[in-house]
Amino acid sequence: MDRALASLSETPSTLKEGVMGIMGNLAALAHSPASDEILKNAFASYAFEHYEIAAYDALIAISEAAGHAEYISQFQQSQAEERAAAQAIGKLMLPTTQTYLKRSLKDLKADR
Repeated sequence: MDRALASLSETPSTLKEGVMGIMGNLAALAHSPASDEILKNAFASYAFEHYEIAAYDALIAISEAAGHAEYISQFQQSQAEERAAAQAIGKLMLPTTQTYLKRSLKDLKADR
């Protein structure tokens, strides 16, 4: 990404990256008082991975339209990594939910 931006005399948006990081932290903080915090955080992580996958779809389309095909394979590789992360999180959703339900029915907290 950095090379692609540099070739166009652009730089990553520090403000945008900072805001995205803050948003993730705020979402986790907002979920913390909820009894199902672990589930909501998992949902947010899963959704964020799909957001990144969609962003790479856009970058690939923009690269093609702008005639910068030299970056497409790098974007595709990064997108594949995001898909793998989303798949890994997705595989954890059912066991996480099941564990949450078991503990919740026994009135256990996550730290016990």
